[in-house]
Amino acid sequence: MKSIRVLLADDHKLMRGGLRLVVDKEPDMTVAGEADDGRQAVEMAKSLKPDVVVMDIGMPNLNGIEAARQITAESPQMAQPAVVMLSMHSDEGYVLRALRAGARAYLLKDSATADLVQAIRAVVDGKSFFSPAVSKVLLQDYMRKLRRSGAEDSYDLLSPREREVLQLVAEGKSNKEVAGLLNLSVYTVETHRAKIMQKLNLKGVPELILYAVRKGIIS
Repeated sequence: MKSIRVLLADDHKLMRGGLRLVVDKEPDMTVAGEADDGRQAVEMAKSLKPDVVVMDIGMPNLNGIEAARQITAESPQMAQPAVVMLSMHSDEGYVLRALRAGARAYLLKDSATADLVQAIRAVVDGKSFFSPAVSKVLLQDYMRKLRRSGAEDSYDLLSPREREVLQLVAEGKSNKEVAGLLNLSVYTVETHRAKIMQKLNLKGVPELILYAVRKGIIS
C-alpha cells in the first residue's frame, strides 16, 4: 500500500503538532516534513515532492496563497502536490483566491483536525473538499446576493447535460475524462463548458468550483 506523503506548513507549532497527530493515526499516511513559513514550504515541496501540502493561509515571509501558487506553478502537471488550505476566514474572497492559487481543499482552522483526513483523501483522488461551515457560508452569501439584486438563479438555465458536465469539471475531471464518462467528443465537452461559463457568468474553473460548492453539487 503506497503511503500518502503529507507536508505540513503552519507557523504555529501547536497547530502543526495537532495536524501531525491526525495524519500519524492513518496507516496509509505519513508526514514528509514540516515548514513554519511559506518560503520554506515552497522549498520543501520542491525537495520532498509530497503528495499533499497542508498549508496555513497566513504565514510569515510568504503567505499561503502565494506559496500555493508557486508550488503548483513550478511542479510538472503530473507531479503537482495537491494543496489543502487552512484559514480562519470563511468568506468567498479568501476561498476564491485560494482556488485561483491552485488549492483543491479549503478548511477552517477551528475544524481542521476533524476534516483533515477526508480532505487529504479527496484531493489525492483529484476532488475538491471544503469544510461544511465554508459551504454553508458560501450558500448563504450567494442567496443574499440574489435577493439583493433581484436576480434569479441561473442554474435553471443549464440543460441536464450541462449540469452533468458542470459537476464533473468541478470534481476535477479533464475534458478528456468527461468525454469518456459521458461518451461525448472532447470538442462537445468544450462546447458545453463554454456554454456553462456563459450562462452562469463564470470566468474560470476556480469560479466554477466555487459555484458548485454554493449549490451543494460538490462538497
